[in-house]
Amino acid sequence: MAFLVQQQHSAGRAIAVKAARERKTRYSARVAAKNMGKLEPRQLAVRLFPACLLALVICVCLAKFLSALSSQALWIGARSRVVSSWEGSATANVPPRPVAPLIMVRFGDDLSRRSPELGADLKSEIFKNETDSENKSRPEIQAAISTEYDPPPGKEDSFRKSPQFAVAEIQAAISTEYDPPPGKEDSIRKSPQFVAEIEAPKPKSVITCDDKSKDEGFPYARPIVCHMSGDVRVAPASSSVTLAMPLQQGEVARRIRPYARKDDFLLPLVREVAIRAAASEGDAPRCNVSHHDVPAVIFSIGGYTGNFFHDMADVLVPLYLTSFHFKGKVQFFIANYKQWWIQKYKPVLRRLSHRDIVDFDSDSDVHCYDHVILGLVRDRDLILGHHPTRNPKGYSMVDFTRFLRHSYGLRRDRPLVLGETSGKKPRMLIISRRGTRKLLNLRQVAAMARELGFDVIASEAGGNVKRFAATVNSCDVLVAVHGAGLTNQVFLPTGAVVVQIVPWGRMEWMATNFYGQPAAGMKLRHVEYHVAAEESSLARRYPREHVVFRDPMAIHGQGWQALADIVMTQDVKLNLRRFRPTLLHALDLLQD
Repeated sequence: MAFLVQQQHSAGRAIAVKAARERKTRYSARVAAKNMGKLEPRQLAVRLFPACLLALVICVCLAKFLSALSSQALWIGARSRVVSSWEGSATANVPPRPVAPLIMVRFGDDLSRRSPELGADLKSEIFKNETDSENKSRPEIQAAISTEYDPPPGKEDSFRKSPQFAVAEIQAAISTEYDPPPGKEDSIRKSPQFVAEIEAPKPKSVITCDDKSKDEGFPYARPIVCHMSGDVRVAPASSSVTLAMPLQQGEVARRIRPYARKDDFLLPLVREVAIRAAASEGDAPRCNVSHHDVPAVIFSIGGYTGNFFHDMADVLVPLYLTSFHFKGKVQFFIANYKQWWIQKYKPVLRRLSHRDIVDFDSDSDVHCYDHVILGLVRDRDLILGHHPTRNPKGYSMVDFTRFLRHSYGLRRDRPLVLGETSGKKPRMLIISRRGTRKLLNLRQVAAMARELGFDVIASEAGGNVKRFAATVNSCDVLVAVHGAGLTNQVFLPTGAVVVQIVPWGRMEWMATNFYGQPAAGMKLRHVEYHVAAEESSLARRYPREHVVFRDPMAIHGQGWQALADIVMTQDVKLNLRRFRPTLLHALDLLQD
């Protein structure tokens, strides 16, 4: 029993001693840390320097070891050469050779035993490395190495072993891509031998012209439009477009008046442009301005421009059809240049082309393009129909009117619907005229329209296009005597109503084709009111037995000049009782 007590006492003592030692160790560690914090920076640096030096030596040794290890292996493809570090950008135009599965090769292995084909290629590569310093000074070899050499069939092995095998041919067989020595890239690439090898032949120029004369049922001839691609050079000073090295020499030369209406009266009003062919690049005028990122469209604003109908029908609608699909990335050359006209339609022209317009009458440069359109593609007057070549994008007059609203910042795209807004009246615009075809009793017509429930304004078309376009767009009904003023229907909101007052003289065909069908294409509701003989001023100028009353079509048969002198010069005084149902019909159309 005493022994057990003594044993327990000894064990307790041992535990106490061990605990005391642990407390002393922790205390010593805290003291050491405290003392370390009290060391001066210089003493701290002296103590840490050996450890830092040792870490640096270990890192250097490890880097050398990894470098030596990686240099003992080559990743190469069977039947291909070792790829250099700058090879990827040396010859971007040369197609890559097919790459076989990769094989790991270590120094000391016999490559020919592991792959006979790989061994043959490696021997050629080793020979190339041995002769590099000798060959880099020979520019003819630099040109030869850009193309791959093909030995005669069945002679590959003997050819490689031939002692007469030229150094240039050896290097050509080794690779289709040559790595020039550092610092020599530019001098080698500028050498004639190198340029002769890598310069691709320029494509032949091509021209296609749409010279379809007429559409069935439409008497007016369609103008010629030519599309040219390849190396096309525009020289306004000589009023010419030259195709360098065209495919068809004999069919190129022709002369075109690039105005979107074919009319004999236009000959002195539109500048002629010649299309020429150059058999070689040296025969073509030398370029001093290149525009290979955009096409060019050359057209005239001579002819009948200045009349709003012809501004739209002969220029702006055809220009939209010709160039809108380029999304602004196109250059315009304008012949018969008129600054006031350019300024008048600046919002439209800017939206169609983001480039500066070139004055074809005064520019002296030679401009080079990959694609040039001479003339404008057109359909009928103020009409865009589906056609596989003239209108492959399927643009419509609804698209064109939407384009105009965006160009001029017009907000309304639909008219007022009666009853939709309490107390709001539909707005009517009556277009007045100063010259011929005046509405003589305009005030009485406006008063009657107000009695029927319209908010009426009367204004003459013209002046500032943007301001008048905003006025038209604010209206729901447009009333006008047949003439250019009706062209302003392009600014109406889709679904509005157009009332055309057709003068005496069998003008039905002109009224329908020039304004009625275009209105339908714009999704407008079109109403015609045909003037009676008593409502025309012709009744006071000619007796009732005159041909203008007996057979108006006989005047049409005499040609445009007779029609313009007689029928187109009349004024109109409407019979209010007779005209009233037409205005009521327009009011009814706004209920839909």
